[in-house]
Amino acid sequence: MKCISVYTDNFELFSDIMDQVMETPLAENEEKEFEGITVSNSGEVPEHYLDRMSVKPEVVVMKDKSRGTTILQHGKVFEILVPELENANA
Repeated sequence: MKCISVYTDNFELFSDIMDQVMETPLAENEEKEFEGITVSNSGEVPEHYLDRMSVKPEVVVMKDKSRGTTILQHGKVFEILVPELENANA
């Protein structure tokens, strides 16, 4: 899974830039700024990362069914977990 980190604890701001973030291609470890919020492609995370993080009481887990993504919110960061497409190499 690809992980995109959005460095804010403001859900409203996060929601406002979510579409832009998802539509902007970022190279691994590349950072961009959207409306004053830093966004970074944090690279790949292992499948068990979601399981490990979701059991922590300080982590909020949200699903975006329309995009097929999972969003983790903890501290001052949102992490968007984007599953790899099965047919990406086909």
